[in-house]
Amino acid sequence: MTEQAVSSNNLLTFTDKVTPHSRLPQSTGHEELDKAIELAGYSYDPKQDIFYSALNPWQRHVGYCRFYDEAATPMGMVIDCEPIFFEYRNRNWMIAFWKGQYDLVTGGEVGVYIQADNLTVPGFYQGFYNSASNDDLLLMSFTLKKSDNVLFTRSEKHWWLTGFKLGEFSEPWELTMEIEITLLNEIMRDAFISGLKKAGYKDSDLKIELNKVSLTYAKPHSPQPLTRNLGIDWVIQYKNRILCEKYQKLTAPYPNFEDKVKAIEELAPYIYEKVIKMGRTKTLYETFVSVVMIFTFLLSHLENGIERAKQLFPAFQNIF
Repeated sequence: MTEQAVSSNNLLTFTDKVTPHSRLPQSTGHEELDKAIELAGYSYDPKQDIFYSALNPWQRHVGYCRFYDEAATPMGMVIDCEPIFFEYRNRNWMIAFWKGQYDLVTGGEVGVYIQADNLTVPGFYQGFYNSASNDDLLLMSFTLKKSDNVLFTRSEKHWWLTGFKLGEFSEPWELTMEIEITLLNEIMRDAFISGLKKAGYKDSDLKIELNKVSLTYAKPHSPQPLTRNLGIDWVIQYKNRILCEKYQKLTAPYPNFEDKVKAIEELAPYIYEKVIKMGRTKTLYETFVSVVMIFTFLLSHLENGIERAKQLFPAFQNIF
């Protein structure tokens, strides 16, 4: 499958075809929720009772920058971040791991991104990254464990492999991810390994089999967002725990997911609103895409800074 730029509201659009790495969405049995999670960029796996990101969700058009991680905790998500930077084929890549509590869900993520600009401020801003194109998708898998108990397993050729367990409460330190990533070739594999070592991983932490690299992501080696500290984490997690306990209490009498959702919709509308807006919301991205564009413009010191930013970042096309 190849990547194509299609003109649609001035945004870069990725062609969406059913391929071995593009699953058909499963129904939750609740029509409104099905529509909501589709709009949110997710699909549902009834066998594992988890939500996961589709291949071409709206999140693919907004890329990544550190500001997103800084914004996560204030918006109710207490998650560990582990960005791994490396160079391959004259491009700066980042493969990042995330795990923790996303408001009402426990989850994990592995994302693949390629730097779009050359603007960095050491210790503060590492540049803006576009999501990997279809030609750069990687075969990835991870198993998310909570205190050695498996919550779920995800495996797919993707740019953003995710899984989210609704109503499950976890502290980030309780979670581990057993991650496997198959790189495109030996050169990319070695570059990724070099990035892992720069981040703090040791040879003994890694298992290498041909172009596949396996590791356990438990305690992050990378500096965490400035918004993460014991006080803020405690306040946000206190709220998240109450939400999850309320969800579990209200849904306990119901055997299937459709009935659970109907019960929440009727008995706790405020929790239902969080269910249909799970994960990283558009509000987070829309706010910080604007901030990043302005920041890029100021750093560039070019008269055509805005036009340059539009060319670099597809997500910025419809802001100005």
